[in-house]
Order: sequence, then C-alpha cells, then structure tokens
Amino acid sequence: MNKYVLSSLSLALAGAAGVAHAQSSVTLYGLIDTGLTYTSNSGGSSNFQQASGILNGNRWGLRGAEDLGNGLKAIFVLENGFNLSTGKLGQNSREFGRQAFVGLSSNQYGAVTLGRQYDSVVDYLAPLALNGTQYGGTLASHPYDNDNLNNSVRINNAVKFQSVDYAGFKFGALYGFSNAAGSFADSRAYSVGASYVFGGLKVAAGYLQLNGGGSSTNTSGAVATGDSTFTAARQRTYGAGLSYAFGPANVGLVVTQTQLNGASAISSSASGTSSGLALTGGSARFTNYEVNGRYALTPALSVSGAYTFTDARLDGVSPKYHQVTVQTDYALSKRTDVYAEAAYQHVGSTGNSGITADIVGVSASSTSSQVVGTVGIRHRF
Repeated sequence: MNKYVLSSLSLALAGAAGVAHAQSSVTLYGLIDTGLTYTSNSGGSSNFQQASGILNGNRWGLRGAEDLGNGLKAIFVLENGFNLSTGKLGQNSREFGRQAFVGLSSNQYGAVTLGRQYDSVVDYLAPLALNGTQYGGTLASHPYDNDNLNNSVRINNAVKFQSVDYAGFKFGALYGFSNAAGSFADSRAYSVGASYVFGGLKVAAGYLQLNGGGSSTNTSGAVATGDSTFTAARQRTYGAGLSYAFGPANVGLVVTQTQLNGASAISSSASGTSSGLALTGGSARFTNYEVNGRYALTPALSVSGAYTFTDARLDGVSPKYHQVTVQTDYALSKRTDVYAEAAYQHVGSTGNSGITADIVGVSASSTSSQVVGTVGIRHRF
C-alpha cells in the first residue's frame, strides 16, 4: 500500500514538474563570426588579419519566458558580446553589454521592458538596411555608423514598449533615464519607431535623440563616455525606408539623417580600432542614402549588395562619401554559413580637415580611399 502511495505521489510530482516546465522556458543562444580580413590601408599600411565579428558581433545570451496566464508572460534577455580572437568582453568590458532587460509581455497589447536595450531606430528601420541584416553586416555601415543602424549605441536605464502586430503594423518607443540627481537631461535618450508589412512590401521609420551622449559628467547615464558614437550635447537621428520582396529577390531604399549640436568628437568605438576624430565646429550633419538588394540564386546561395552616398557637414567642410558593399553567402546548414564580402569607400571634398576613408569595423585609412575584403564563417546556436 505504501509503495502504491509513493509511486502515485512520484507520478503526480513528475507531472506537476512537466506542467511547470511547459509554462516556463530558458533558451541559450548565440552567434559566432570569424574569418580572414584584408584592408588596403589601415593607418597608412595594408593589413591582413584574423578578425573576430567583422560582419556580425559575436554573442551568447539567455532568453527566458514564464507564462503568467491570461496571455501575460514575464520575459528577460541577458546577452553578452565578446571577441572570439582574444576572449575579451565587448561593449567596454560589460558582462551583458549587448542587451540586458526584464519585463512583461501581453498577447493583446505588447511588451514593456526595463534595462539596457536597443532603440527604436534599430528595432524598426535597421532591418531594411543592408548593415542591419546578415546580408551586409558591419562593413556595410554608413560612415562612423552615424545613424546607429549597426547598433553601435545601446541605451542604458531604458524603459521600452513594443506593440503586438496589428494586421502588419507595429510601433514602439523607448526612454533612457540619465539617473543623475538634479541633472535629468544629462545623458538621457528617447526614441520612437514603427513598421508596416503588406505582402512583399515593408515600410518603416524611426527617430532617436540623445542628450549628452558620451557625457563625461554622468558616467551612469543613458549613453555614457566610451559607449557612444559621438560626444555631443545633442544628437538627433531620424529616417525612413522601404523594401519589396518578389520571388527570390529583395530591393530596398533607406534614407537617414543625423544632426549634432555641441559636438566635440567622433569616438573610436564607432570605427573599429581607429583613434577617433576631433570635431571643432560644434555642429555636424550626416545625410545617408542607401540602395540595396539581394537575390537567392539557390536556397543555399545568395548574393547581396548596397550603394550608400553620404552627404556630410562637419568642421567647415562638406565631405561626400561613396561606399559600395557586396557579399556572397553559402549556407552549409540552417545554422552555419560561409561568406565572402568586400567594401570600397571613397571620400571627397574634405579640404584640410584630415578626414579620411573609414570603413566601420577596421582602422581608418590614411587616404581618401579604403578597400576591405573578408572571407569567413558564421555559426548560430
């Protein structure tokens, strides 16, 4: 009799554990990207190197959800960035520098999350640009990643809302607190964005404003020193784009503009391992026009490319950047692919400013032109 009771109790407990497991989940995931990269001019010399994350940043993370009932879930993400070649932490040695947030998600309304997060330009507009996808990555970034489509900037202390999908329409907003007593606007951020999908057509728009980005007076702000593309009193970035998929092809157009006030520097984090660029004029502007496309030759083999023209105003000159990026990719499986990519950038009308070609992901050229070529392997888990 006792054996029967114990056996029944064990089965009941096992069943309860199974139900609890079905209602909660934690997923380990990641991406590993590495290869060999050639740069025609890296600080004055050519360079051939084994490079980590030259297209997509290496990462591993934990993603979890707990079903709270009635369509409500508790959710979290902890995502680490790292250098595969050296094992070092990325994002200025943060343990979970790519993302770290927790919140609630509703099947009816959307999700509210708190922590270190992507802004709405990254969430909604970036997927329409080549560098916002696996088809171009970091090398396809607009100069200095001035519009943050390549996620150079994450927002600390952020409260974020993302809606559910309303017949193809989604929207969201984010606010990053300065966390500074008596200095509410010193290193704060806010952003809004939206997208709409109808058949093969996708359209999106986004806006991001950073106050005191790179602030040296508030190291705990939304975007502090060492974690910002620009050191500026105010950065405003906005843009829109569209793409259309037909059969195995996809074409897109993205237009963005970034305006800076009280700017003093372009930080080194925006341009691979370059030393950065001082800005003395106080204000600057970058307007980017990108045309991109990709085509699936077979289910496993694809080609993609983009041309970006950037019209800039900084330090009393009007640099004109021309960049072409092409990539071919072959999927060995659903999780592993090999690729080859090349990027060419030329900048003119720089006067005596010292501005040179500077493809994101490698060190700046000492001249007005730069070529980067890379072959590598990516694995997702």
